[in-house]
Amino acid sequence: MNKAGVILIFSLLFKAVALAQYAPAAGMPGTTAVHKDSVAIVSWASSVVQFERGASDIANGWSSLASFGDSTQAVGYAQGNSTNVVSLGDSGFITLAFPFPVMNGPGNDFAVFENSFSDEYLEFAFVEVSSDGIHFVRFPSVSLIQSIIQTGPYENSDTELIHNLAGKYRQGYGTPFDLQDLIDSAGINIDSVRYVKVVDVIGTINTSFCSYDSQGNRINDPYPTDFAAGGFDLDGVGVMNENNIYASIDEVQPMEVVIFPNPSNGKFYLNLSGERIKLSVFDLSGKFYFTELVSGNEWIDFSDLLSKGFYLIRVECENKIGFCRVVIQ
Repeated sequence: MNKAGVILIFSLLFKAVALAQYAPAAGMPGTTAVHKDSVAIVSWASSVVQFERGASDIANGWSSLASFGDSTQAVGYAQGNSTNVVSLGDSGFITLAFPFPVMNGPGNDFAVFENSFSDEYLEFAFVEVSSDGIHFVRFPSVSLIQSIIQTGPYENSDTELIHNLAGKYRQGYGTPFDLQDLIDSAGINIDSVRYVKVVDVIGTINTSFCSYDSQGNRINDPYPTDFAAGGFDLDGVGVMNENNIYASIDEVQPMEVVIFPNPSNGKFYLNLSGERIKLSVFDLSGKFYFTELVSGNEWIDFSDLLSKGFYLIRVECENKIGFCRVVIQ
């Protein structure tokens, strides 16, 4: 094949990739960026569970670890600036916990904030979630950035070629994640996510050290970043859908809930009138188990759904909310 033919084929392939684009930069029509002051954010990560720095240049055996910022900078409200962050370094990670579990609700469920100073200088990270702190599931990510020429330490990337990688947006704007993407994943309850882990993407295209997206593409971002603030710089994680069993109580009327026998073997009689009653079951730590729609004044059988123990049942009916603690023996 002649040189002109090779160039034509490369050009056609490049155009095909370029057409497969994702949401644009913050402020652009169609963006999914979440501003740090958005009323959709109801809470923020509250504690650091685990933190491990990565090297400022993983390919350099003598490289020091990234050292900018403190892990507590990732806790609480995102500052939206370049300094109040923690730098992870190459392949470094941090695991955060929340006041209440994150849950799969309408739209996106939480957002991860980085400190990029522009819409083009982007450093990426994988995002993983866990219900128990042991089994983590990674969001399927896609990078359509070319992996032939290395993105240099101060070079730019195209937001529209990135999906489900934290760091897609400039400082002050979070990259959102939807737990619905993990609905078929094993080992996680997407209605009770207690931990979010952010793992730095090693942006080199060198196959000895590079990171891959869920489709097997090498992820190309600024590299090397051989300085104290190397790697992904985390500003905060905000929650839009929170599994808070006490949410909205002030906005509705309380009601008395009578369930008997209590204790029982898992079969209860709900002594409450109503055609459409929503029952949500939690343990006493607030862990969510499931929701069912039932009618009042009928027997409810949880014996095959719950093991022995203490549970809290939240009952919602006609703009009223009530709670009842039950025991399954």
